[in-house]
Order: sequence, then C-alpha cells, then structure tokens
Amino acid sequence: MKKLLILLLIIPTLAFAQETKDTLWTTSGSTTLNFSQVSLNNWAAGGKSSMSGVFMVNYAANYKKDKLSWDNTFDFRFGFLKEEDDDLRKSDDKIDISSKLGIEAKGNWFYSGLLNFKSQFAPGYNYPDTETSISKFMAPGYLSLGLGMDYKIDGFSLMMAPVSGKFTFVTDDDLSNEGAFGVEEGKSMRSELGATVKVQLIKDIMKNVTLDTKVDLFSNYLDQPKNIDVDWTFKIIMKVNDYLSANLITQLIYDNDVKIQGDDENLPPSPGLQFMESFGVGLTFKF
Repeated sequence: MKKLLILLLIIPTLAFAQETKDTLWTTSGSTTLNFSQVSLNNWAAGGKSSMSGVFMVNYAANYKKDKLSWDNTFDFRFGFLKEEDDDLRKSDDKIDISSKLGIEAKGNWFYSGLLNFKSQFAPGYNYPDTETSISKFMAPGYLSLGLGMDYKIDGFSLMMAPVSGKFTFVTDDDLSNEGAFGVEEGKSMRSELGATVKVQLIKDIMKNVTLDTKVDLFSNYLDQPKNIDVDWTFKIIMKVNDYLSANLITQLIYDNDVKIQGDDENLPPSPGLQFMESFGVGLTFKF
C-alpha cells in the first residue's frame, strides 16, 4: 500500500520534470488529496472511529500543429478506508489513460484515431472476505482502439468511431478460470468489434466551480449490439483557494459481460448498474 502511494506521488513529478521549449505542447495537471478522520472515545451516542482518503492525479498533454492534433489524458484515483481495528480497505481505484490523434477535416471536425486503457492498481475484495480477490491489476484490463470522426470546440469533444476494437484482459489465473469479466473460462483475453462514442465536456459553470464529465459508450456488432456498455464519470470541482478544493465525483458503469452477485445469494450473478459516489474536501496542487 505504501509503495503504491509513493508511485502515485512520483508520476506527476516525472511528468512535470520533462520540460520542453516546444510551445506547440500545452500541458496541465493536478494532484488532490481528500482526507477525513473521526475519533471517538467513550462516545455515548455510539459510532466508530475511522479515517479515509482519496488521492487523485489528473494530467493532460495536448499537441497542435497546423492540421494535426494529439490529445492525451491521464486520470488516476486511489482511495482507502480504515475503521477502528479493521484492516485498511480499498475504497476507490482507477487507471484511465486516453490518447487521441486527429487530422483536421473541416472546421471543428477531425479524422481521428483513439486509444484508451483502463484498469486498477491494487487487488479488490468482497469485504469482509480478504482471502480471495475479485479483481486485480489487468484483471480486468480494458484496451480500446477506434477510428472515426471527432468534433471539437473549446472544452467539448464528441468522438464517433464506427470501427472500434475492445479487448478485455484477465491475467489472473483464478479469475480467468471462473470466466470473470466476460472472458471464456480459462482464457485471458476477449476481443470485440463494434462502435465507440466518447463525449467529454469541461466547463466553468460558475465562479470557481468546474464541471468535468466524460461518457464512453461501446456496442459490440457481433454479440447483442443493443446491450451498450456505459462508463460515465461526472465531476464537480469547487475551488476554495489556490490549495483547497471540494470535489464531488460519481461514476456509473454498465457492462453486460460483468456479472454481479445481488443481495439474494439464491439467484445467480447477473449484469447490473455499478455506481460510485465520492465527496471530499482536500488539498490540490496544480502543475
């Protein structure tokens, strides 16, 4: 856990250290640490002492020259929770890296190619069971490639890729043998051919309040195309001053290939909506 947090701290430092005099590049980034803590001792009303934190790194590096554009984003999150004598537990975990290369077609339209990678840093568990992990780095891992058209104006992008490939990796033997995350039992990869739509909006909606939302949609041409995979991240960033900010983050995921065990253990796992919400106040450093 400590090594992981150190790695997260090093990543933006290395990126910032690579200075360039090429003004064709524009870069921006931030690191944020939200932290909360409750301590109780002989508290008559009851409750548990606890502490939690979420560490976030966001970095963008964009290149523009003549009709060529190249947009790159890095979005990392890792959260933890500790309650009294319980072991440290993971509460959030995300790796999301995107790269989009475009050549201007006309006006705000670009012929574009997209590459996107998603996974997580650390093993995940169905707490309180900590003996058997239900996910790991590259279990799952998702790699998406697409060719299409991209419409871009300030703060807004709509990428439509009718020719797309989605690759799901499950490199853990136990999870692979279970057929987790849609791969065939005993296989470590599943490939899909379909269409991708990727929408992103970053906009100041009022003074010191920024909306940052991103939606990824994918339909598999060859297997139940009506069952569209959805990954929607929604952020409201409220700046207090140069170093303090409040952040509201939600993420909604639907993947027809991911089976989730419901409250009734007599029923088999089935596809379902996954939802995460996080709100915190913490330190933010921009670079």
